[in-house]
Amino acid sequence: MRPEASARLHLSLMLGLTFTTGIIDAVGYLGLDKVFTANMTGNVVILGMALTGAEGLPVLGPTLALGGFLLGAASGGRVLSRSRKGWGRATTAALVVSASITLLLGLTSIAVPPVHGTVWTYVLTTILAVTMGLQAATARRLAVADITTVVVTSTLTGFAADSRLAGGTGARWQRRALAVLLVLLGALVGALLVRVGVPLGLCVAGGIALVLALIGHFLRETRHPVEEAAATAE
Repeated sequence: MRPEASARLHLSLMLGLTFTTGIIDAVGYLGLDKVFTANMTGNVVILGMALTGAEGLPVLGPTLALGGFLLGAASGGRVLSRSRKGWGRATTAALVVSASITLLLGLTSIAVPPVHGTVWTYVLTTILAVTMGLQAATARRLAVADITTVVVTSTLTGFAADSRLAGGTGARWQRRALAVLLVLLGALVGALLVRVGVPLGLCVAGGIALVLALIGHFLRETRHPVEEAAATAE
């Protein structure tokens, strides 16, 4: 696959995962006792306020989410550090594992719905955070500029600081704006899905993420033999 086509593919897939992150964080905040399982900045802020005794804010949930996210990111970093740059089999494996676990958690929650303050809700929160950490580490390895899939603060900063209004060139403003919009839309969709139930939100997010991972894998596998033949000919 040509570098330009590969870059466009990676960008499209990472933007798709950004949308699913919006869904999952909406599900976590609205359905799992005000916890973000992807946006760790939000958890740190919630935890800090909760530790002062602020009414109605959880301590255990954000703490478990932070620990789970770090575990997922560390695991992903260790596995992916041995793989080549770009989309490889390790990339596919990491994203398929992350998406499949999310989907499985959604299906399991149909039989065992999460209830505020229960052990299952905390287990669900922790495992979801692990999957998001794994996804974030994978996105970091792919290194698509401005797209981390789990946070848009730096994206918004780049959007404003590099804009023509700020004296910049306005480079990559389209992808930055799209990333923010997709998180917004994902959160909107997630909030609507939670009205039906947490399981539906998780199943939709996990299903979309799994499809995106498989698309990336099949396109990579389709192009890979051509790349190898061209390299041999050279």
